Amino acid sequence: MRVIHYLSVALPLAFPLAAGAAERMTLTVSHDLDIARPSETITVPWTSVNTALPGARLQQIVVKDAKGQVLPYQVTNVAPQLKDPKNVGAAYGELIFQHSFARGEKSARFTVEKIDGVAPVFPPRTFGRYIPERLDDFAWENDKLGHRMYGPALAAPAPAGSGKEVLVTSGIDIWFKKVSYPIVDRWYNKGHDHYHVDEGEGMDMYNVGTTRGLGGTGIWDGQRLWTGRNYATWKVLANGPVRTVFEVTYDTWDGGGVAVSETKRISLDAGQQFDRVSSVFAFGKPELTVAVGVNKTPADKGQEAKVDAANDAASAAVLQWVHQKSNGDFGTAIAIPASGATFAEDERNSLVLAKVKPGQPLQYLMGAAWDRASEFKSMAQWRAAVADFVSRERNPVRVAVEGQ
Repeated sequence: MRVIHYLSVALPLAFPLAAGAAERMTLTVSHDLDIARPSETITVPWTSVNTALPGARLQQIVVKDAKGQVLPYQVTNVAPQLKDPKNVGAAYGELIFQHSFARGEKSARFTVEKIDGVAPVFPPRTFGRYIPERLDDFAWENDKLGHRMYGPALAAPAPAGSGKEVLVTSGIDIWFKKVSYPIVDRWYNKGHDHYHVDEGEGMDMYNVGTTRGLGGTGIWDGQRLWTGRNYATWKVLANGPVRTVFEVTYDTWDGGGVAVSETKRISLDAGQQFDRVSSVFAFGKPELTVAVGVNKTPADKGQEAKVDAANDAASAAVLQWVHQKSNGDFGTAIAIPASGATFAEDERNSLVLAKVKPGQPLQYLMGAAWDRASEFKSMAQWRAAVADFVSRERNPVRVAVEGQ
């Protein structure tokens, strides 16, 4: 049996863990691209693990690479309808871990083994949560960058004399990190606006306002973009150490004479500059044009920013490289890998367009990088990175389970 799934990297740990006699499975992971695939996330359905290792439990396995190094792993269950009435470890969703494929490395082997005792707790490299400390932000991050979006409390009118901030937007924010450890809790604990100054860990220097920010969606009628309000509900489905997954819903809005609502599932893996987003829309027509957008003027005031922008039809992507006066340069990108790209723009946003049917997921990518915290120092380097990641999405790794 062959299973095809997602991508990522491995964080090697060197300490011994004893496996039970012959209670192991072997995985061969392969791909066909001639590029490096750093931080490739390898995804194995738990049904395959449970078949090869009956009764395996998420706390009592170890994943090793070909050198015998122990790899951080995560077992997800984003489908809570799965049950395990016999308590045999059958209710999980997927086993995920990471490996960095060097250029020219087309395959790698791994073992999954039962162990006595309890598996180690791996440091989280992804994280997300609801933020009641600042009204009702939802923030998430990996070891490369962070994001946030805004809930209904921020959109609510300000009581007289309260000084409460009011912002109505379904745009998505970026936080640029210089450190690999989690910063969401640390930055919110510093107090609002402190994270707009780089104190050594990075900063929030991205301007969202009422634009699409990085990766917000809307309905395009051919001339105008119709957008919703702040998210209405949130739900965390998985939360590290390798992958964070959550959903937000948006209440019905006017999509140009059509009532539209949206459920957005966002997945962010360790070691990657890009989020994967799956948006499902409900509306009463056979088809609409959905736009994924990026703010045309994303830098803070006073930065005298120059924005180099490009539409890349081959990658179905809109890219930016933003030169700033004092905060460094950064790149952004949105892409719809599965579609033939069409592009549009309004006064404030550059857009990638796709035809969508009600209930049909729209899969897209959104990513960013800061020259002070990454290897990307120019538009050319960023454009190559976007093209490589889109190519990886279009050509997922293959996972062969030995003996199945």
